Amino acid sequence: MTGSETSPSGQTPSSRPLGVPAGTRVYAIGDIHGRRDLFEAIIDAIERDDAAAQHARTEVILLGDLVDRGPDSAGVVSLAREWGTRRSVRMIAGNHEEMFLESFHDREVLRRFLRFGGRETLLSYGIEPGTRPDGDLRPLQRLMQEKIPREDLEFIRSFEDLIIMGDYAFVHAGIAPGVSVGQQSLQDLRWIREPFLLHPQMHSHVIVHGHTIVDRAEFHRNRIGIDTGAFHSGRLTALVLESTGRRLIETCELNGIIGARARKVEE
Repeated sequence: MTGSETSPSGQTPSSRPLGVPAGTRVYAIGDIHGRRDLFEAIIDAIERDDAAAQHARTEVILLGDLVDRGPDSAGVVSLAREWGTRRSVRMIAGNHEEMFLESFHDREVLRRFLRFGGRETLLSYGIEPGTRPDGDLRPLQRLMQEKIPREDLEFIRSFEDLIIMGDYAFVHAGIAPGVSVGQQSLQDLRWIREPFLLHPQMHSHVIVHGHTIVDRAEFHRNRIGIDTGAFHSGRLTALVLESTGRRLIETCELNGIIGARARKVEE
């Protein structure tokens, strides 16, 4: 885990304006799920937005689930790695990255992986997984070890679990209410829905997360959900945080061309 769970003020997060550290601009991107086309569009929009804004220390955070379901997980992983050579891009591990890595040595996880979008991931690496995940999966595991680049796996293994900036904590799925941010289990950080989603009280930080699909970014006093189902909706969302301000950048399609546009937060 990364960062300190100490809030930057003696006040509770609900009693003062929430923000990220002064001089910092954060772009947090929701679940990409193999949609390289949308990822390319939002990268372009973020680069243009950052270039046009006042100088700041810019941090990009990907909230996990780069892979599965969409058609080009291999392309998304490659593009994320390349983007990270040009600016500060930090990755959080999602439950789909967890399944992907574990599927190389655990055949039961591989069966589940194939049922929940992993088939598309393997196809993006030039691997035909077949149509019977109930059969002998050892030949498929050997093929995965041969065809999936080691640098991609090492890159995914390097992903973080939790990132804290100012009053915000960035995770993939959420946190267990009542448990210190620094003591959260990986199971909860990557998989939790309820009781996190239904918890009404403030946490030590406002939790920015993906994992649970919403039609539009959802703003609650204790959490912000930005997984807008990119793999089927065509809408990939980035939350922009600067000082105490919040705004959004979302992909859109016009006349068959994918682009991205900014909009104000509607809380």
